[in-house]
Amino acid sequence: MLTALQIQDFVLIDQARLTLGAGMTALTGETGAGKSILLDALGLAVGGRAERGAVRQGAKQGIVSVIFEPQSNHPVWKVLEENGLDTGEDQVILRRVQGTDGRGRGFVNDQPVSIRMLRTVGETLIEIHGQHDGRGFLTASAHRGMLDEFGGLSKKADAMRALWRDWRDAEEALEEKKRERDAAIREADYLRHVVGALGKLDPQEDEEAELALRRAELMASDKIADDLNAAAAAMSDGGFDSKLAGALRRIERAAAQMSGDDNPLAKLAARLDSALNEAAEARSALDDAIARFGADPDELDRVEERLFALRAEARKHGVTPDGLCGFLEKARQTLDDLEQGEAAFGELEETMRKTKAAFEKEAKALSKARVEAAKKLDRAVAKELAPLKLGKAAFETKVASDESHPTSEGFDTVEFMVATNPGAPAGPLKTIASGGELSRFVLAMKAALSVKENRTVIIFDEVDAGVGGAVADAVGERLARLASDAQVLVVTHSPQVAARAGSHWRIEKKQTKSTTLTKVTPLEPSDREEEIARMLSGAEVTDEARAAARRLLKEPLDPNKTAKKPARKKLAKTG
Repeated sequence: MLTALQIQDFVLIDQARLTLGAGMTALTGETGAGKSILLDALGLAVGGRAERGAVRQGAKQGIVSVIFEPQSNHPVWKVLEENGLDTGEDQVILRRVQGTDGRGRGFVNDQPVSIRMLRTVGETLIEIHGQHDGRGFLTASAHRGMLDEFGGLSKKADAMRALWRDWRDAEEALEEKKRERDAAIREADYLRHVVGALGKLDPQEDEEAELALRRAELMASDKIADDLNAAAAAMSDGGFDSKLAGALRRIERAAAQMSGDDNPLAKLAARLDSALNEAAEARSALDDAIARFGADPDELDRVEERLFALRAEARKHGVTPDGLCGFLEKARQTLDDLEQGEAAFGELEETMRKTKAAFEKEAKALSKARVEAAKKLDRAVAKELAPLKLGKAAFETKVASDESHPTSEGFDTVEFMVATNPGAPAGPLKTIASGGELSRFVLAMKAALSVKENRTVIIFDEVDAGVGGAVADAVGERLARLASDAQVLVVTHSPQVAARAGSHWRIEKKQTKSTTLTKVTPLEPSDREEEIARMLSGAEVTDEARAAARRLLKEPLDPNKTAKKPARKKLAKTG
């Protein structure tokens, strides 16, 4: 619900504060008093286009602020969340600051936003219908959803959209598999060559590092081998091992001649024995080293050949030598998939066929249901046309099906068509109907559809233009009926319409020698009677007009009339 509107320095309004309640609110006043200025200001606050001269003469900037209190399930909360905007507590406050240079700034809950974002948020909260404006309702792309809601087909449409997604997902999975297969076929000969060559080479993990280290050792092997051979000769010359063994035997005999636990010769014998063992192990290690660095003079050639072969293959395939193993495995897997992929194709194709068939079945059933719902809607709208002085007009819900071009919405396009004169061809509502007819058509369709579009407020600008008497009363009755489910603001010149409102505001122009200002005043019951009497009689309000006004006000009014108005909310800071 729109609970408050504040206007500062906008066109002819210097200051205006409106506190709004539920149900239907009438805005009345003399022609040229500035009723359209009020709606323009409201449109500006929700992201509308700023016209030249929007800022009041003499002011530096114009400011319009509005407070909405949407329900907890209103789509505006999702819009705020998705765009990282503060969701506040239970209010959405929109503010527009417009400069004299044409530049504007937007704010949502005191957070600065672009004018486009302000409009995105505003479009979820407000719907405006003027004599030449059917925003939100007359767009052909929205008609299908309205028909589905009227016919109770929304859940069927949601189920069909889910089937559409299943079909498209299955189709995409199949196409991806086909692209992979086609690419594999194009590369099959190359992959077979890769598998053959690398399979023969048989690269191993970390092999390149090991080969590089061994190559470095072998390149230094000549010098190493000379040193090792000299060391071996030194250990062999002079019978070092036999002399050490002889010394050990003599010490052991001497030690045997001594008694007691503290025998120094026994300790000496142990040391000589250990030295003899260490010498034997050292000679064994020296023999192993000689074998490593001097046993095979051709090993260096073999190591280099292997190392260079690994590096050449790695360069050829754009990988590191250590990556050759993974590259070979991937090539083998691709060839295996190519050879075994027909089974997978069969499964994917079967899934695609099943999901497509399920979607088409649901879409055809929905098309049939939409055609039936369209007939009922046409009859429902026809009942509303005559009381609104549109009895000669014909309304048709056109459902066109094309099974060769399915979409997530099924096979159907839906558009509301009208013929305003007997025998005239039907055409789109927004191009065929005149200004006054357009607003009444919108009202008739809303009354028939009982559409709850999740808009917080619906505005009708002079929906009663060019009608009076019983027709105006019919307009008022339908507006009041609509206001039982949604907040309605109506700019009207019709006393029959104004009398049915739950609250009433008068717009009037005040002129002085130097200024002209528009003033907005909430009307008490006695003031309402006088205003409606003025609307009935014209320039001079007569007693007869007052009596007629009292009779109109005693008629059954908007059921929300007695609802308590909310306390005035504190608006965001201006400036």
